[in-house]
Amino acid sequence: MTADTTLDIRSLREEATDQLGAVVELRRTLHRWPEVGNELPLTREHVLGAIDGLPVDVTRHESTSGITALLTGGRPGPTVLLRGDMDALPLHEDTGLDFTSDVDGAMHACGHDTHTAMLVGAARLLADRRGELAGRVLFMFQPGEEGHHGARFMLDEGLLDVPPLADGSPSPVTGAFAVHITSTLPSGWIGSRGGPLLASSDRLLVKVTGRGGHASEPYRALDPIPVACEIVQALQTMVTRSIDVFDPGVVTVARITAGTTNNVIPETAEIEGTVRAVSEKTRSRVHDGIRRVVDGIAAAHGAEVDVLIEPGYPVTVNDQDFAATALGIAEQVVGSDKVVRQPHPIMGAEDWSYVLQRVPGAMVFLGGTHPDRDLASAAPNHSNLVVFDEQAMVNGVATYAAVALHHLSG
Repeated sequence: MTADTTLDIRSLREEATDQLGAVVELRRTLHRWPEVGNELPLTREHVLGAIDGLPVDVTRHESTSGITALLTGGRPGPTVLLRGDMDALPLHEDTGLDFTSDVDGAMHACGHDTHTAMLVGAARLLADRRGELAGRVLFMFQPGEEGHHGARFMLDEGLLDVPPLADGSPSPVTGAFAVHITSTLPSGWIGSRGGPLLASSDRLLVKVTGRGGHASEPYRALDPIPVACEIVQALQTMVTRSIDVFDPGVVTVARITAGTTNNVIPETAEIEGTVRAVSEKTRSRVHDGIRRVVDGIAAAHGAEVDVLIEPGYPVTVNDQDFAATALGIAEQVVGSDKVVRQPHPIMGAEDWSYVLQRVPGAMVFLGGTHPDRDLASAAPNHSNLVVFDEQAMVNGVATYAAVALHHLSG
């Protein structure tokens, strides 16, 4: 990277600061009117209004409320994809903010409103600099990240099928970048790592079938509840004693359901939970271990069992080179003292993983905890009390734009 390019990247932060008012306004509008899932009609209209007038070719996806906007630079070259997710969580907001959610039971508790607003801000910065771009920028406004596989739907609908340039030359997507705000870092800091960044996420459902009866005569029934309890305990031991601690897996049982009253042994008991891993190898081993443990314990008690492991998001794997480049750029945008190279993955999950399976790229985390708040006690993402410092969005906008400019520097 040349010295001139470095100075140019740094100047983006000043331009992003000038845009903060408009970015905050859009963010607060989205925050006030959150929508959940893949169908986000109001959010889509707000985003379309925000990018109206920019020199971009807009595509409205049909299977979801997804939007893509394609900015063509002044010189031929490849395409870099920038993503912002738009959906909220089914959660009642209790922050007390002036712009708190007006939708009962829905809240932008994971900061996707900030992602979308920052991506619009980056689109404006890059549109002003389109003559510097040797290629194209594909802005991906994605619904359904919170468990609804929105990225996969957009990929299936042709997200990466970028048309040729006017001269007929191809402009394939050769890089992909996303920013995710977090309460685990101070406001404006940036963190990430090469390799596995986030875990896979699969749903576990186990149904134990015994034989119902009177609670006073358990010997005449086949009580599924002790069997279910034994399965829960054994799953924890299975993970700690058969899975490499340096290539970890997690099995968490979050729901046990059985029975209707105090004096009836039920016929069935259900266990539901989540399975996490940071490699496909461990993911497969955990799946196999679950089935082995569940089948064995059920057989030992003479119960029947059905095991469903519903595949969710794959492991989110940052390309090593792309992540290193993005963190290097972040150092120039926010300062090297505010960039963290994370030593290990996080066990949360992201459907950005689907994009990174197809295109080399990375996700970085943007700190959103206000300087006046204690990091250790700040409400986390997905909390009904989480509050993000809007000033951090300056660094997010600038980093989005800087990574795109670097990728398309020719």
